[in-house]
Amino acid sequence: MKNAGKSQMAAGLMRAAAGDDAAEIHSAGTRPGTALNAMSVAVLREVGVDVGDEHPKATDLDLARRMTWVIVLGREARFDPGPGPIVETWDTDEPSDRGIEGVERMRLVRDDIAARVDDLTRRLDTSAAGRRG
Repeated sequence: MKNAGKSQMAAGLMRAAAGDDAAEIHSAGTRPGTALNAMSVAVLREVGVDVGDEHPKATDLDLARRMTWVIVLGREARFDPGPGPIVETWDTDEPSDRGIEGVERMRLVRDDIAARVDDLTRRLDTSAAGRRG
């Protein structure tokens, strides 16, 4: 599980959806790359999300165990932080399986992750409202 494209997309999109101060959001991978995927950065900018100042980071078990949720991205990704957080795996769209490459592929990946982020944001809002009410 790298940390150069999809997970950085998810973190950036979640920050945009939830607001910078609404949640503690991190992105990490078990085999982080050396730089962000340039196409990921570019297609996020198309929707007003800038992750250009981010960099790939390795997973941190202590940090993951402090979180309420851990989202694992992709069908091949494996990460088990142990007891504590709710772990949800998103089997994200892989357009290259259908022969779609380049910027079109990255836009489809972005849009799939954005829909999942929106769903998670709604679930978190509903959960928080239930605790307040």
